[in-house]
Amino acid sequence: MLLHGTDALKKAAASGHALPGFVAYNLETVQGITAAAEAAGRPVVIQAGSSPFKHAGREALMRLALDAAARSTAPVGVHLDHSRDLDEITACLEAGYTSVMVDGSHLAFAENIALTQEAVRRARGHGAWVEAELGALPGDEDVSTDAAAQAAAMTDPRQAAAFVSATGVDALAVAVGNVHGFTRHPVRLDLERLAAIHEAVPVPLVLHGASGLPVDELHGALARGVAKVNVNAELRRACLEATRLALPSALPGSDVVSLWAAGRDAVRDAALDVISRLSPHADGGNA
Repeated sequence: MLLHGTDALKKAAASGHALPGFVAYNLETVQGITAAAEAAGRPVVIQAGSSPFKHAGREALMRLALDAAARSTAPVGVHLDHSRDLDEITACLEAGYTSVMVDGSHLAFAENIALTQEAVRRARGHGAWVEAELGALPGDEDVSTDAAAQAAAMTDPRQAAAFVSATGVDALAVAVGNVHGFTRHPVRLDLERLAAIHEAVPVPLVLHGASGLPVDELHGALARGVAKVNVNAELRRACLEATRLALPSALPGSDVVSLWAAGRDAVRDAALDVISRLSPHADGGNA
């Protein structure tokens, strides 16, 4: 079933849990994510966004993700992640996306506000909620390249308050030491800064780049207003490792189905592991 509205996001924020946002690139990753949601009985968000569109095509991936979410027995949102294009945002809203992220983090502060205001205006007519970003994260959304374990421009709490007030966004992605992709050294979040942002803004916070994040750092973020956590690299790595192991037995008979199934099941298992850790009561592991 499609996860409409911000109720799940607000409930997560109030309870110290977080909604997982899982990036999907194709049929198998969408299937793995929805299977994890159903096995866990927890809401999740499929992030079929700007970067995956380059691989799968926007129309194809939009329809695939929306159909899977609608048919799922678990609550599943469909989210446009990291979009800088208002036309792309409009297309996803018209298709039925439950949320969108407008990414003006590369812009000057006033320009980010203007872009975000327009995205919010467009989303309101479609009943979708809007996430925006303030601050800059190093690393690549699709390829782990040992990014520096420090955000390039951390989010300023006072700017965050002004930004949320001016734009009317429903959630704010922040830079507090988090990075996209895996890093050589453990990431340490600026939890004091995160607490100040949480106190300054009235909306749930979003943590991008959570793959490889130590569980104590993750739970520290959950306790300081983070209600949505994005995971990509962890699922990609699980998928690639599973297909690598399945390849020798699949090659002789050109058995692509078993190869794809191995990747899909690995995505499901990795997503389930993340879901289990997005609770303040979970122990061990990395998210």
